[in-house]
Amino acid sequence: MSLAEPAALEVDDLTVAYQDNIALSHTSLSLPTGEALALLGPNGAGKSTLMKAILGLIPTLTGSVQIFGKPLNQMRRRIGYMPQAADVDWDYPATVGDVVAQGTFGRLGWFKRPGTAEKQIVRESLETVGIAKYADRHITELSGGQKQRTFMARILAQRPDFLFMDEPFAGVDAASERTLMSVLDMLVSEGKTLVIVHHNLASVADICTWACLLAEGKVVSVGPLAEAFTTETVHTAYGISDDIFTGAR
Repeated sequence: MSLAEPAALEVDDLTVAYQDNIALSHTSLSLPTGEALALLGPNGAGKSTLMKAILGLIPTLTGSVQIFGKPLNQMRRRIGYMPQAADVDWDYPATVGDVVAQGTFGRLGWFKRPGTAEKQIVRESLETVGIAKYADRHITELSGGQKQRTFMARILAQRPDFLFMDEPFAGVDAASERTLMSVLDMLVSEGKTLVIVHHNLASVADICTWACLLAEGKVVSVGPLAEAFTTETVHTAYGISDDIFTGAR
């Protein structure tokens, strides 16, 4: 990142509460453009809360967020979001192609339908995740891995510069996991910026270049992997010493 280039993400003093319980406490971080950040921590640490707060999906008590140096509401078209599978209404009456086409809506004006260019983007996105043959299949007929690939294709169809993904590997089969990891590698090579809520410590270094470890709603460490994802920070966040199988250094 050059001196003149703003950070992809600046989070300053974010605090979130659910009723009287503080879920995220005075959290700040800065992420350079082109990095892939893993949000890590035990269940209830505040990972998904932090992501949703950054995206303005839940109210905050304190703090501010800037994307590429500007307020969130000015940058939404440059942002893609892949929610947790548990947050998706799988009974929604749509085909795989319909779901992916939703990713192109941001470039269309009111009442405009996807044209030739948008349909080509949908085809390319489906091919990238290996499910083009399921374009006309109803979303409810897919396996867990195929559903995650569908929502990855939708986010690709948006053509965003900054992608937020909440547990993209949850409940997927091995083949889908390999496909999704390949897509993430492609995005990083293209200079995209990623923030990923992730649980598998053993694969963090295969996916991400930066890490933010959380515990009880507070940041334990944040920075490049070599600095933030260590045996010591893993022990602090999780209360365990797992360097044997996590790859933490």
